[in-house]
Amino acid sequence: MSANYKTMYLDCFAGISGNMLLGALLDIGVPEELLRAELAKLPITGYELSITRVDKGGISAVYLDVKAADAGHHHRNLAAIAGIIEESALATAVKVKSNQIFTRLAEAEAKVHSVPVNEIHFHEVGAVDSIVDIVGIAWALDYLGVEQIYASRLHVGSGFVKCAHGLLPVPAPATAELLRGIPFYQGDIAKELVTPTGAAVVATLSSGYGPMPDSFISSQVGYGAGTWELDIPNVLRVYLGEMPADAVPGRFEGQEDKAYLVVEANIDDQNPELYSYIMDKLFAGGALDVWLAPIIMKKGRPATKLSVLLPEECQSGIAEIILEETTSIGMRFYPVTRAIANREFIMVGLPWGDIKVKISSFRGKICNVAPEYEDCRRMAEEMGMPLKVIQHLALKEAMSFC
Repeated sequence: MSANYKTMYLDCFAGISGNMLLGALLDIGVPEELLRAELAKLPITGYELSITRVDKGGISAVYLDVKAADAGHHHRNLAAIAGIIEESALATAVKVKSNQIFTRLAEAEAKVHSVPVNEIHFHEVGAVDSIVDIVGIAWALDYLGVEQIYASRLHVGSGFVKCAHGLLPVPAPATAELLRGIPFYQGDIAKELVTPTGAAVVATLSSGYGPMPDSFISSQVGYGAGTWELDIPNVLRVYLGEMPADAVPGRFEGQEDKAYLVVEANIDDQNPELYSYIMDKLFAGGALDVWLAPIIMKKGRPATKLSVLLPEECQSGIAEIILEETTSIGMRFYPVTRAIANREFIMVGLPWGDIKVKISSFRGKICNVAPEYEDCRRMAEEMGMPLKVIQHLALKEAMSFC
């Protein structure tokens, strides 16, 4: 008899924000007094946590509001927020998950504004309320023992939202960046329904997106209230239940709801010096991975098999590159599915600077921790130290988060 995974499904028909999810987790059974006690471990003050039950379109839901004493926005960079989290007495797993979400936010903001991650100063998402929301969510999920999360398509809303940078279209640029690879729709409601914090939580923690998996059996349902009064109930519905370990949830195994192909070409008459150039061209044309393998063709001829993994929409362009840049006069395509781990980045500090570390996880469990090669190489060259030493120190530091 196969084991079951404790699973949560987020029904985002009215969007998602940090306080909506935390409210839903309270409604599903997380004790309020324990949440308050855990949040008290954070070295921050000057806020009041208000938790009330409200009616939203006939649905009873928990509304959570963080009221900061200072009405202005707190401006903190990623290092400052990580310091607040690390200084707390929270469990290591909660610290790791919280830092992963904030790192995802920082990376999105950095890309939108074309600045390094460490130069991003959070405005809305760096305020006390978002620190409380994100840490509270990380702790509540750990308390409930949730092993994997799936989410519906996200209803993001439409129109414009006013923020520190002025009026921005919905979804806001950072939210849009976070939603890459995640199915969403705008609808007719002229409000911001998915906040950057909500998008970061979904992008960081969800294993897949779409309709509820057939093999998922719910045992509890909770509702977290949003701020708006809408024509539809402004609530996030959360289901908590189980899925069998041997279930095959299709698209839910991976991060993206897309079709993929592998193209192969056997080549026995090409100058091998050209392969590096050709691989660069294929990556520029949308390939997700390119690899070479030695093979033996008919009549014992040694050759090279060129393989390319690509999204289905890149098929025509990739085929053109192969025919133009290689000596092949044909190729074969076949569909594939992907099962991929969640991949998040954290920054670890060494005496000579910061190193980016990739943390991979699947079904809520960490499966690999790897310092970024280029960061380690750069530091090794700058400091005149062995590369393997820098990699070892970065890995040792990263493991303290895990």
